[in-house]
Amino acid sequence: MSLSQSKSWLSPFFFWMIFACAAGYYFYTHEKSVKYGIDLVGGTYITLQVQLDKALEHELIARSKGLISRLKKAHLGEPINKKFGQKEVELTFATEKDVEAAYDILSGRGASLQATEKGTKLILRLPQGDIDRLKVEAVQSDIRVLENRVNAFGVGEVPIVAQGHNRIVIELPDVQDPQRAKKMIGRTAELEIKLVEDVAHSHEALLDKYDQQVPEGFAIVPGNRYEEYYLLPTIADLSGRMLRSARLGIDDREGATVKFEFNSEGSRIFHDLTAQNIGQRIAIVLDGVVISAPNVQGAISGSGRISGGFTVESASELATLLRSGAFAAPVTFEEERRIGPGLGKESIHNGLKACLVGLGLLFAFSVLYYKLAGLFAFFALLYNLLLVFIGLSMLGATLTLPGIAGLVLTVGMAIDASILIFEKIKEDLAEGMTPRQAVRQGFKDARTVILDANITTFIVGIVLYKFGTGPLQGFAATLMVGIIATLITGLFFLKSLFTLMFDVFGFKKLWI
Repeated sequence: MSLSQSKSWLSPFFFWMIFACAAGYYFYTHEKSVKYGIDLVGGTYITLQVQLDKALEHELIARSKGLISRLKKAHLGEPINKKFGQKEVELTFATEKDVEAAYDILSGRGASLQATEKGTKLILRLPQGDIDRLKVEAVQSDIRVLENRVNAFGVGEVPIVAQGHNRIVIELPDVQDPQRAKKMIGRTAELEIKLVEDVAHSHEALLDKYDQQVPEGFAIVPGNRYEEYYLLPTIADLSGRMLRSARLGIDDREGATVKFEFNSEGSRIFHDLTAQNIGQRIAIVLDGVVISAPNVQGAISGSGRISGGFTVESASELATLLRSGAFAAPVTFEEERRIGPGLGKESIHNGLKACLVGLGLLFAFSVLYYKLAGLFAFFALLYNLLLVFIGLSMLGATLTLPGIAGLVLTVGMAIDASILIFEKIKEDLAEGMTPRQAVRQGFKDARTVILDANITTFIVGIVLYKFGTGPLQGFAATLMVGIIATLITGLFFLKSLFTLMFDVFGFKKLWI
């Protein structure tokens, strides 16, 4: 054996063997390197009801505040009283002339609210077309937020789909802490920054200051650390929807905190709010509870922190919630169903049995029909399965029952590629080529056919993954990973086995 021959087999074959050993070590040291779907390991089905009225109310208020801001910039009459309701906003002006001026601005180009004049009042409502669109967008926005939150548990490909017009269904497979998952899923995570109007040590004491009547446009909000209750505006000056980032922070004095930063618009509002209210208290409100209410010492550019006796885990969880975003519409738990792993174990057992039976039949067919080359094809098939599991693990994909079906299909496609190569080698041998020449030419000629067949199937897999949901995505993911593994093993690993046979063991004849 010459030096050049030695290099020809050492490079590819040893590479594949080292790769296989590394992959085997990875799977041995990582117990859950491949995740399993709810149909295999059991889990929880959760149905959420989306409070669409809240989303519409928020949008109505936001648009109304935009109108008031436009009136202020235009130096026109501003409303002397504002009454924000769930379905309409009532603005009271000093004169009917101010109402007409506001109406002209509102009904101009790009108007986003329906306005009705009523004496010195202007009644604002959302257009019906916008209401229908906002309801759909609120559900889709909540689904995106839920996907971000569920990813924090390392659970890939969790089906989160809309059901009807105001429900969302979530499948949580094999979550170790379902109660914590429910807590994160159902939490609104609405961060608000508001000026503190007044504060007292009890709800009743605060009411006594205002003759048992909460002023119009204000609400009493409890604090979470001390026995304090705050009188805050109903409408927030700044909200978490303008957040750019949120992360865990460690402070020497206060321990674990959550550091947050606003986007450009939020930074501008935050700067103006703090610059104009130095010496006043501002409240950081999270889900209707005042987390902290510090005094403003000076203008703040656009970042801050939340402290409140957090542990590292709870601060990290809050940062995750804030990063994932607040719900466009709050959700409530409507139904929860636990699915046991019994059916999944039976499915895994039957799927494994199908794979073993298929492998056994393929082994018998390959060896009987293609002899030594058939044995090589079987080795390539085993390597193919190893690559599939490595691919699924690296992608964080979830193996479902349809995914097992895709795995079985991959086995058939892998052996099909080997058959195409072997038939071409047999033709070349019949034409008088030497075994080495026939192998080289067989791989070269079959490459185009194998690539064409697998690329077209891969495109179908992309379409299934893009437009499918849940189990269909699991099938598509397994199929696409299997196709890539088939191309690698069929065109490279299998060829290295033939090279090993000729260059190392010195075979002059090919049994095929």
